[in-house]
This record gives sequence, structure tokens and C-alpha cells, in this order.
Amino acid sequence: YMTEDKFTLPNLPYGYAALEPFIDAKTMELHHTKHHQGYIDKLNAALEDHNEYYTVDITEILRDIQNIPDDIRQQVINNGGGHANHMLFWEIMAPKAGKEPEGELRAAIETKFGSFEDFQQEFNNAASTRFGSGWVWLVFNNGELEISSTPNQDSPYMQDYVPILGLDVWEHAYYLKYQNRRPEYIENWWNVVNWKKVAELFKANK
Repeated sequence: YMTEDKFTLPNLPYGYAALEPFIDAKTMELHHTKHHQGYIDKLNAALEDHNEYYTVDITEILRDIQNIPDDIRQQVINNGGGHANHMLFWEIMAPKAGKEPEGELRAAIETKFGSFEDFQQEFNNAASTRFGSGWVWLVFNNGELEISSTPNQDSPYMQDYVPILGLDVWEHAYYLKYQNRRPEYIENWWNVVNWKKVAELFKANK
């Protein structure tokens, strides 16, 4: 197999300005071309002497993180996590999205959290109280839906969870537009959630 194929930055499924006014074009551009690219560059550098990993799916690497050599494990957690987290983040957002989930996904959310509103409130609370940098997720944990939160770029895959929705609450994700008003960013983010994509991930993993 080829070991030359390093990890590369995926194209966004929409333009940088597509999520305006909720997420500004400048933030999207920097977030994608600088931050996400930066994680990929550092991930490739970390794996240089273990280039057999270049052809392994990043989610598999993270699931199997204990078997990554000690000397590069933390770099792979930080940068491989950053890569996987952002790949999901870009996918579960879309222009003219928002609204609310339907069908099976909605029923599952209501069964687990009581109502969609209760789910949103719990998710918002986890996102606004996540100290420092990190993420908030809707994950499958043993086939059960759960809200989970991770520090820095830690990946839910390292806990054997499967994320189907994720919100980036690092300051670089919102600071240009919202400064220190993280709750306002969280509130506005719901307007760009691509529930169709989340429902696909739900179906594929349940």
C-alpha cells in the first residue's frame, strides 16, 4: 500500500461565507485554512517515523490510541483529535439549516432527554460550562445517546463513543464575532446545524 498519502485538509462542503450571519466568513476561513490545516500538518509530522498510519482512518487511530507509541501519543491525541473533530464539525453544519431534527432521530432524542428543548438546554449548559477549550458532543455510548464533553482536542472515539453532533467551543471558533460571549455563539450555532447529516450519522451508527 501507499505510505506517501498523508492526511490532507478536506474541502468545506460550502463557501466560507455560507454560514453568515451566525458564523462569520473570516472565522470560517481562518478556522479551516489555519487551525484545521495546522492540526493536519502536525499530525503528519508526528507520524513521520510511523508512516504506516498515514493510510489508517483517523477514527481508527483514535479508537486504538493506547497502541500509538508513547513518544508521539499526546501529539496524535492533540492533532489527530483536532483533525477528526473538525471533519465532523464542518459536516454537521450547513447554510439554510437549523430548524429541528425529525423522524427517528427526534424520537430517540425525546426518549432520552424528555424533549428536544430539554436536550438543547442540557447541550447548551454543557457547552457554556466547558472550562477552557474543548468540545461538546451528542454521542452514541453503547448504543445509547448521550451528551459528552471533551477538553482540548480530545476525541470521543478515545472513549469508544461515536460522535454524531459536535460543537467547537475553543475561542478561535467564535472570538472574532462574539468575543467573550460564548452563550450567544452557542445559541446562534443551532441555526446552522445540519440535522439531515446528523440523522444520517445516527442511522449509520445506531
